[in-house]
Amino acid sequence: MHRNEAGPAPFARDAEDGWEVAPGSASLDGVRMAGFRDRAAAGLDLRVLPQPAVVVVIGLGDDPVRVESATGDRTLRSFVAALTPGPARIRGERVECVEVTLSPRAAYAVLGVSPRELDGAITSLEDLWGHRERHLRERLAAAATWQERLTLTDAFLTRRAAPAPAMTPEVAAAWETIVRSSGRVRVADLAASCGWSRKKLWSRFSDQIGLTPKRAAMLVRFDRAARALSAGENPSDTALACGYVDQPHLHRDVQALAGCTPGALAGTATSAA
Repeated sequence: MHRNEAGPAPFARDAEDGWEVAPGSASLDGVRMAGFRDRAAAGLDLRVLPQPAVVVVIGLGDDPVRVESATGDRTLRSFVAALTPGPARIRGERVECVEVTLSPRAAYAVLGVSPRELDGAITSLEDLWGHRERHLRERLAAAATWQERLTLTDAFLTRRAAPAPAMTPEVAAAWETIVRSSGRVRVADLAASCGWSRKKLWSRFSDQIGLTPKRAAMLVRFDRAARALSAGENPSDTALACGYVDQPHLHRDVQALAGCTPGALAGTATSAA
């Protein structure tokens, strides 16, 4: 598993907050999973920021959650959040779910569609996986323990990935370079390292990752900045450390991706939890 690819979980909660948290291990690289239950029945009102990962949430409770995002508000039992271009808010009561966080390479293998088709949106998992989603959700709900649920989920993902085509090595290498450089890389240099034209890299990368190389670099850079801001770093130092031209550049990216200022992000950044 590549920690920088998979990223932290939007539903991450501390046991002291009244949440039951059951982490699990995954057989596939680039996959993290955990079970969550609102043990205190306090309800969920969570602001989720963009991150360089695809998140799948499989709802197990009786009540769906409401997902509010730039692409609209939807009431969903299970959903997949693509490499989204903006923040979202998730609200619910008596939430119980299995959450799977996927690196772009893992997402390409298990989703069953090109990430480009998700169009940076939050999509119903039933719309994506059909009866397989319903069958998996029913089996998970009937399982007696979190360990059994997570084992079932791991086996399901492994079966889906087995016949899937592998991500093109050049695209995988370009993504790794973007992550390794924290988004501080020129698209022309990425294309040259692949031996491709900019146009070919743009097309193949967008089809298999779901974002253009430039947008992916912006997202990875923002993710690092969000972590720094939430850890108490001031915007000026964060801009310098994360490769922004200046503080106004950081401000523009944070406004575009988080819908708030860097100062406000420091107190609300959930993707950096």
